[in-house]
Amino acid sequence: MTNAPLNAASLRGAVDLSSLVRQHNTPTPEVGEGASDQPAGEASKPSGFATSANDASFTQVLELSNTVPVIVEFYGQGVEPALEPTIAQYKGRFALVMVDATSNPQLVQAFQVQEVPTVAAVIGGRPVQLFSGIMPETDLKEVLEQVLQLAAQNNVTGTLPAAEGSEETEEEPVEEPLPPLHQEAFDAISAGDYPAAIAAYKSAITQNPRDQQAVAGLAQVSLLSRLEGHTADAVRSAAGQEPLNVEAQLAVADLDVSGGHLGDAFDRLLELFPSVDADGKSAIRTRLLDYFEIAGAEDPRVADARRRLTLLLY
Repeated sequence: MTNAPLNAASLRGAVDLSSLVRQHNTPTPEVGEGASDQPAGEASKPSGFATSANDASFTQVLELSNTVPVIVEFYGQGVEPALEPTIAQYKGRFALVMVDATSNPQLVQAFQVQEVPTVAAVIGGRPVQLFSGIMPETDLKEVLEQVLQLAAQNNVTGTLPAAEGSEETEEEPVEEPLPPLHQEAFDAISAGDYPAAIAAYKSAITQNPRDQQAVAGLAQVSLLSRLEGHTADAVRSAAGQEPLNVEAQLAVADLDVSGGHLGDAFDRLLELFPSVDADGKSAIRTRLLDYFEIAGAEDPRVADARRRLTLLLY
């Protein structure tokens, strides 16, 4: 990963966290309370909108991520958590969860942590890899704004209450406004009007073909639009009945990507590629390129899929 500023294409489903969901019910951590001693397996509450979690308590974080996007900060090996002051500026629009990478191997494996600090997000129970290393605050805020946009697309728009007795920030953080067409797309997504969002992103790309945030946003909202009105059972049933039907396989690949199963989507389409005609190959290639934008070039699964596609093309 890199310390360079990320764009919307870097926001992607990382892994399936279902293995971390415990079978019994546990209360959602009340982020925003003051520090208190917690029994083993429960999240501690250092201050403000920050808390700590471990392998045993992460189910609470998944539940919390249905209310607000959760930023997960892995630290350890002489690296201390550093994101709390920035997260506090958003006044409850995020929760921050700090995880000691040296003592939580399940979370380290689930989030594919290779160094500290590593920062990820969880939105509606789904993980999103963000970056590793130390990022300047200006670039960090840009990433956080993109996380808020992705959260809005998934209807995760709550706000946490401030800690009782906590000091209020005197000045509201100054947020850079989105470009007009990006704001138009964002508002349309929030309203569930995917065709309008698609049109706005296309206009942005027409004005600036190098606008990678618009390219990635178009790929994301196009996927949401294609899935609208369909059920997972119907999509998978159709794909099972017609294994060589390109449209049916593209639909189930969309479903896989929406659930964070990027590798499954790549395998499905790349294995189908040699068996279809020229039009089918073109459709698969186009869809894979969309997925590459959604996932981000830094995802190792993207690099592997690009190599496989190149070999199939030539």
